[in-house]
Amino acid sequence: MLVLTTPQIEGKKIIEYHGLVTGDSLLGANLYKDMFSGVRDVVGGRTSKYEEELTNARKLAQESMQEKAEKKGANAVIGTRVTYHNLGGTMGNTIMVTIIGTAVTFQE
Repeated sequence: MLVLTTPQIEGKKIIEYHGLVTGDSLLGANLYKDMFSGVRDVVGGRTSKYEEELTNARKLAQESMQEKAEKKGANAVIGTRVTYHNLGGTMGNTIMVTIIGTAVTFQE
C-alpha cells in the first residue's frame, strides 16, 4: 500500500475517498531506561534502544492504519501525519504514537 504525506498522488487520479484512517501504538518507558538514557545523553552517546523502540512503535501504528485502509477498499493513504504524545506515568513515561491519513483508491 502506498502511504504518502502529500495530499495527492502525482501523476495518478484519485477515484474514491474512503475517509480518515488512524493507527496507534503505545511505548512504555521505565524509570531505569530513563535514567540510563539521561546519562548517555549527557556524555554524548545516542540512545539507540529508544530509537529502535520508537521505530517499532511507529511501524506498528502504520501497519494498523494500513489494515484499516485496506478494509475500506483503499490502495493508498495520503496526507499522512505522525504525532507523538507523552502520556506520563508513575514509573516513567508512556509515549503514544498516532498516525493518521486519508484512505483513497487511485487509478493504477
